[in-house]
Amino acid sequence: MIDKGASVVITHHIKKGKENEYEQWLIEISEICKSSTGFVDWQIIRPIHDLTYVYTVIIRFNTIANLKSWMESPARRELIQKASLLFAKDDNYTIRSGLDFLFNAGNEQPKVPVRWKQYLVTWSAIYPLSLLIPLIILPILRSLNLPQHRYVDAFFISGVVVLLMVYVIMPYYTKLIKAWLYK
Repeated sequence: MIDKGASVVITHHIKKGKENEYEQWLIEISEICKSSTGFVDWQIIRPIHDLTYVYTVIIRFNTIANLKSWMESPARRELIQKASLLFAKDDNYTIRSGLDFLFNAGNEQPKVPVRWKQYLVTWSAIYPLSLLIPLIILPILRSLNLPQHRYVDAFFISGVVVLLMVYVIMPYYTKLIKAWLYK
């Protein structure tokens, strides 16, 4: 991960009428950032005039360590403090390895599917597991000489179902149906 480089996506919500001051501040901070160890690239996505007030700054460094060093540096901290009166919201950023920042816009929260789709997806994954897992787990429990007990059986079955849902089924299932799920 360290060898792939690292990116940070920074979003600044600027108060209306403070755009020119922020642009001047960007020049100041960019000069210092660009002279930092491991700096690779700097891009600014500016807001639409009189419509939006969010600036997105994407900075790339050659390693995560160098990126973190810049993000936690006293120089950056002082410059953020200096610009804090221009911000409508706090300085917000997300550090990513490599180029994965391209798949998640830094100025948006991760998308969450509508609840009815979450319900259908979860139900469609749990239903077959609730039929199959007891067929596997119950014979194992009996072979371990555990007596049949409704609550003990349910404990182990539900544990295996949740384990499979979280680590095996849902990561792949949601990728498979991503187009429908987030539509």
